[in-house]
Amino acid sequence: MTMEGVPAGGFRTLGEIDGTNGLRFQPQETALAIALELLSSHETGAPIVNDAGRFVGFVSEFDLLGAIESGQDLSKVTADRVMNRNHYVADESTTIGDAIRLMNEKHLLNIPVVKQGQVAYSVTRHDLLRARIGLGPGIET
Repeated sequence: MTMEGVPAGGFRTLGEIDGTNGLRFQPQETALAIALELLSSHETGAPIVNDAGRFVGFVSEFDLLGAIESGQDLSKVTADRVMNRNHYVADESTTIGDAIRLMNEKHLLNIPVVKQGQVAYSVTRHDLLRARIGLGPGIET
């Protein structure tokens, strides 16, 4: 038996699932604007992309908290000053199993997914769990 929206044999790759985190920020956005957007959307972080939509870094709640703790004024510091340039990214062919292992091993909450050279969305642990139990795109419990 298959569920509507679930491919035969289940989900295999990140390109087959809908990521729920569509946030993306520009390098020159203020850290305060990013913090407010993360708080209002209940997301833990998001990729920083250039004008062409290409990944340049990632900013998380931890990055913002670190900036505050080091005395930086979030209204004056920009994303390119607080972002992590070495955050992991995946592409649409990355298997769900590999994404789960990466998140677990590296203690990640989000992984940006690149499609055709641009960040399309980020997958969260929630997205991977939903995919593993067979909930299709747009299906919520």
